[in-house]
Amino acid sequence: MNRRHFLTTTAAASLAYSALPLYPALSRASPYRTALIGSGWWGMNILRTAMAAGASKVVAMCDVDQHQLQPAADEVRKLSNDRPKLYRDYRELLAKEKLEIVIVATPDHWHPLIAIAAADAGAHVYVEKPISHTLREGRAMVNAARRNGIQMQVGTHRRASPHNQSAMEFLRSGKVGKIGMVRAFVHYGGGPGEVTPDEEPPAGLDWDFWCGPAPLRAFNPRIHPKGFRMFLDYANGQLGDWGIHWLDQILWWTEEKYPKRISSVGGRFIKEDTTTAPDTQSVQYEFEDFVVEWEHRLYAANQAEKHNIGCYFYGTEGTLHLGWIDGWTFYPADKNRQIVHQEPKLHEPDQQNIPELWADFLASITRKRPPMCDIEIGHRSTSMSLLGMLSYKLGRGIAWDGEKEEIPNDVEANHLLSRPYRGPWEYPTV
Repeated sequence: MNRRHFLTTTAAASLAYSALPLYPALSRASPYRTALIGSGWWGMNILRTAMAAGASKVVAMCDVDQHQLQPAADEVRKLSNDRPKLYRDYRELLAKEKLEIVIVATPDHWHPLIAIAAADAGAHVYVEKPISHTLREGRAMVNAARRNGIQMQVGTHRRASPHNQSAMEFLRSGKVGKIGMVRAFVHYGGGPGEVTPDEEPPAGLDWDFWCGPAPLRAFNPRIHPKGFRMFLDYANGQLGDWGIHWLDQILWWTEEKYPKRISSVGGRFIKEDTTTAPDTQSVQYEFEDFVVEWEHRLYAANQAEKHNIGCYFYGTEGTLHLGWIDGWTFYPADKNRQIVHQEPKLHEPDQQNIPELWADFLASITRKRPPMCDIEIGHRSTSMSLLGMLSYKLGRGIAWDGEKEEIPNDVEANHLLSRPYRGPWEYPTV
């Protein structure tokens, strides 16, 4: 990049900058009675943030895998005076503990039932993205939050990221001009892989409970821990995982709430392993005033293009790339104008902005107002990913009535807006 055309609009990034000013003094006599359900990698990232904020007392933790739960509980005890009670069944936890905040950080297919049960128990909920495995589960979650009068924050922490917020201000200022197209993408590397044999679940893992309402299949170490998102029985692949972050950024920018048509193509052209999600996928979303292209591949790491992840907003005055660890950059159409760049401000571990999002969650509870990533917002963004996967599974395009949340005159497609639950679990009522 030519130095003459490079303008840094903010100070350099700090990947470990302090979040302490985010948390004002508690305006209540005691901290929130808090529970974590799903004590794996990301769940503990959230819980550490909650503990650092000083507004939570960790009274309970729940996981069907003792290999995750016990070390997580030990860490909580080392970091604080809290001595949380440990549970395998979230229903028992919710029945026995009087909770004010519940963090739901389980695999995707469990989010709806647990979040709804926590809301019905009167707790405020912080639920990880994507909020659901099927679209109608998401609407049931919104309804649960509203009927119980609780706040439900979704973990789309990029809305709380300083450089994402300033990018939105730049886009809305008109400096990019009229935007007619957005391209969202994730290009990470990888090879064909190999088949991993099924095996007996390890001692301490209740595999039947882990599968829960989803199909029960033989245990495979590629699924748990952390690999479940590439198995379509339990998640929605790269589009459901990474896609929601960047499609959420697009919905944040536009005043339109949903697309009117969706069409997806893709397949497993490279992967030869145990996973089931597409290794290649392209989705087109048609809005009233612009189009969106999503694309991902799970091979051929992007060394040929300037950025490998994020969104390109294409406008009449230039192109803005909104990324992750590379911040955002505006490339003017006029080559004589300066390139504008802003570095990110992210927290370790895992380069995220959970502290800012958690601070907003606490403020939403105190002030009784919707959080910045309210469940309705999370539902719309998750729906974008799920509709792309729905079109992929159908093998054809679909229309979308976002107000009614249905696919007009298409029984086959509407059938995929939900799915049968495995007994004794019951699909939530919308």
